[in-house]
Parts: sequence; structure tokens; C-alpha cells
Amino acid sequence: MTAKILEKQRLSEGVYLMVLSGAKIARKRKAGQFVVIRIHEQGERIPLTIADADPAKGTVTIIFQVCGKSTSHLSDLNVGDEILDLVGPLGKPTHVEKIGTVACIGGGIGVAPVYPITQAMKQAGNRIISIIGARNKELLIMEDEMKAVSDEIVVTTDDGSYGFHGFVSQALENNYLMKGIKIDLVVAIGPVPMMRAVCDITRKYNVPTVVSLNSIMVDATGMCGACRVSVGGKTRFACVEGPEFDGHQVDFKELIDRQRIYLADEKECMDHYCSCKLGKGST
Repeated sequence: MTAKILEKQRLSEGVYLMVLSGAKIARKRKAGQFVVIRIHEQGERIPLTIADADPAKGTVTIIFQVCGKSTSHLSDLNVGDEILDLVGPLGKPTHVEKIGTVACIGGGIGVAPVYPITQAMKQAGNRIISIIGARNKELLIMEDEMKAVSDEIVVTTDDGSYGFHGFVSQALENNYLMKGIKIDLVVAIGPVPMMRAVCDITRKYNVPTVVSLNSIMVDATGMCGACRVSVGGKTRFACVEGPEFDGHQVDFKELIDRQRIYLADEKECMDHYCSCKLGKGST
């Protein structure tokens, strides 16, 4: 269905929030699910996590980082513009239940998809420890929103410009696991190296860990197979069997290798798009 951009906000360098019209999706979506967007008839289909939704207003909130031609094009749109296709909600919802203490970890843009999960886990009666991080203070997003749904929160920056100096994985181990503080479940979302680092640590302490995999997707219905990942030695389709999986079973090396397959093509496409924009701006 077509969606109109109702609100646009720049959260940090290259990171944008958009509120889109999407009443049916807003009513049905659950934590952990995503949408697929196609800007125009010739555009590629890109999956984006539903960061929030308002069933009463019929709106869906997405947060995305500019990392290629399509996200760059999306960031150039403004309030009032329309997106040709908005499809969802897709993917399996997060399994939410009261289990005790849940550590919700978001790295970089991963804070956006971890937010609705944190919200749902809190509403289910869990004690929430949130750990969010970014390369520096300027790139940190949604700190206030995460505070509002957490019992305690740790903020980290790689360069030490704000909060804990180090990675979210280090904060988890140093502040909690190393001290013997019991955590019943870890939910970690962010760059693949970050999720792998978290899983390497939680494996040592036997803490169940769920990750959300940002594999390449095309149709997002399980037909094309582009999103396949290896989990526990078996091929799984992230779009219909995920995007969340047991982090201790994920083949992260394969995931990283598959994400790099189209880097050269993506760069060429992005360079062409930027050249076109520059040409239009100079006329």
C-alpha cells in the first residue's frame, strides 16, 4: 500500500526517523517485526524494523541509517511525500513472556529495533537492564526513550565521549556478568560484529541470547532465499523464520561474508545516485 510521510526527524548524522501512514500495519504489528519499503516503481525493496506504531493515529515509525542508494533516496524525501509500497508487518514477532531479568542491548542503529522489544518485555513484567551504545555521543539515539522503559540503563561510547568507555559487550560483562548478577535473557541488536561479541561473552556465562539478523532480503516472504542464514548448522530464512534467532547458534562469519556480496554494486549505485543529485543541484 502507498504510505505518506507525516513526520521526518534527523536523529544523528545519517540517521533519520520517519512517521508513515499505515493504519492496518499499526494495528497488527508486534515487537520484533518489520516492514518492506519500495520508494518508486524501479526502486529496490528494503526491510526496515518497525520502531514504534500508534494504532489510534494509524501511523508506523521507522528509523533508518543512510548506507546506500535507497536509504539515501529515502532520506531525501520530505513530509507530504509518498512512498509507493509499504508492506507488513513481516517476520515472526519477539517471544515475550515474564522470565525475570532481561538485558536489552542496542548498538548504533540497533537501538531502534531493540526499543519495541524492550517496551514489550517491560510490559510483560520483566526487570529491564538496557545497554545502548554508539561510536560517540553525537551518534547515540533514543536514550530518553530507552530510559523510560528500563529499570536501569548503561550508555556506552567507543571513544569515551559519554558514559561507559568501551563497547556494549564489555559493559555487559564488566558491570553485570563478571559480578555474578543474574540475567535470564539477553536480547542484542546491532552491527553483526557487535552481536557476535555479545554472544561470545554470554556463551561463557550460559546466558540465553537472542539476536535479530539483518541479512539481505528481497521479497521477504521466504520465496527468493536471499535472506538465508545458518543457525545450528541448518539453513533458515530470516524473513519468515526470523529475524530473531538463538545467537549462540548463528554462523556469524557466513552472515558477514554474505552481507559483503554486493558491496561493489552498492557503491556503484550510490555513486551514480550522488552524481545525479549533484547534476540536478547545479542546474
